[in-house]
Amino acid sequence: MLPVRGRGDRAVRAARILGTRTAWTPVGDGEFFCPGCGGDRNYQRLTGRRRLTLLGVPVLPRGVAGPVVECAACRRHFGTDVLDHPTTRRFSAMLRDAVHTVALAVLAAGGTGSRTALETAACAVRAAGFEDCTEEQLAALVEALAADTGRVVDAGPCGASLAIELHEALDPLAPHLACAGREALFLQAARIALADGPYTPAERDALTTVGAALTLCGTDVSRLLAAARTPS
Repeated sequence: MLPVRGRGDRAVRAARILGTRTAWTPVGDGEFFCPGCGGDRNYQRLTGRRRLTLLGVPVLPRGVAGPVVECAACRRHFGTDVLDHPTTRRFSAMLRDAVHTVALAVLAAGGTGSRTALETAACAVRAAGFEDCTEEQLAALVEALAADTGRVVDAGPCGASLAIELHEALDPLAPHLACAGREALFLQAARIALADGPYTPAERDALTTVGAALTLCGTDVSRLLAAARTPS
C-alpha cells in the first residue's frame, strides 16, 4: 500500500522548491559579552540581503536583514542591543572605578582625620581592583579635591564636581547591576562613613547622592543607612 501524503509532505516539497536565503556582509567587529556562551567573545556585525530562491538558486530580492551580531565562537546571531552590555573586563573596570569614586566622595564629606575611615575605604578600593591603593593616597586625593576650588564648590556637602563624578561613574554601571549588587555597593559606602562614628549631615548628603546614582529609591536608602549600622 502506498503511503498517504498529506499537507505536511506538500509543505516540505514546496519549501524545497521555493525558499529564502540571506547573504550576510560583515560591516564591523569587536569584542562583546555573548549571552549564548556566557563570556567575552569576538563578534562580527553583519547586514544581510534576503533573496527568494527557486530550487536553491537565488532569483528575486526580498529586502534587507539585520543588522545582527554574530558570535565568533558559537555562531549564534543576536540583536545589536547585545552590544550595550559591557564585556566582563569592562564591567570589572567600571565597578572598580565606581568603588574608588564612592570612597572618595564619602571621605570628602566626612574628612580624612579618621585613620579608621581611611583604612576602611582603602580596603574596599583594594578589594575592587586597585591593589596598590593606600590610605595616604586616598587622603592626598581628597585633599587635592578640596584644594581644587574650580572643581569642588559650595553647592552642597558632597561638592558639585564630586557629585558629577559620582553620576559619571555610577550611571553607566547601575543598569548592569542587580538590585543586590547596587545595595552592596551602597552599604560599602555607608560603612566607610560609619567607620569613625555616626553619620554626619555631610555624609548623609553624599550617601543620598550615591543612592540616587544607583537608582535606589529614598525608602531603600533609609533602610540601607539603618542596616549598615548592624555589624555583618
